[in-house]
Amino acid sequence: MTDQFAFSYPSPLEGYENLEPLSDERNADGKSLKNPQHGILSKAYEEFPDPLSKDRRGGFDIHIYHFQNNPDQVTFAKALYERIRREFPELRIYAFFDKPVGPHPIAMFEVNLFTPAQFGAFVPWLIVNRGPLSALLHPNTVDSEEERNHTQRATWLGERVPLDLRIFKLEKERQRQEV
Repeated sequence: MTDQFAFSYPSPLEGYENLEPLSDERNADGKSLKNPQHGILSKAYEEFPDPLSKDRRGGFDIHIYHFQNNPDQVTFAKALYERIRREFPELRIYAFFDKPVGPHPIAMFEVNLFTPAQFGAFVPWLIVNRGPLSALLHPNTVDSEEERNHTQRATWLGERVPLDLRIFKLEKERQRQEV
């Protein structure tokens, strides 16, 4: 588990200070609240917000895991992999790994998402179609925050798979020695 106090967090209201208080008025359903309408959609509909990567790395990585020694999971994972490649050919999809790689302690394959539209289409699809597999969804920001992106900023679909975080510590040590 990540130490939530190991990081700093900007205020969620940055840029929204000193505005009128929000109303407690309810919509016709009697449950939801009326929000002030200003006719401008959030920029997040068009591009990922900072500090998410907008370059060749893509804004998000999704690692879809399977236990390489479980033939049922391997079969399902290969079928899901093929389906994703056929239904979402515009996404970048890496090789199907049949063993652990990097910080990932079991086999997996990776999908990159570059736009909010891809995220909005693929993540709900994956939630419905991932079957018995778990998936790690993490943002890509700057290289120095890879561990944070894989832990504190990560979201899991299904059961959490404990990552081998040692690889991030070794990389930080290597970078310190180069300086």
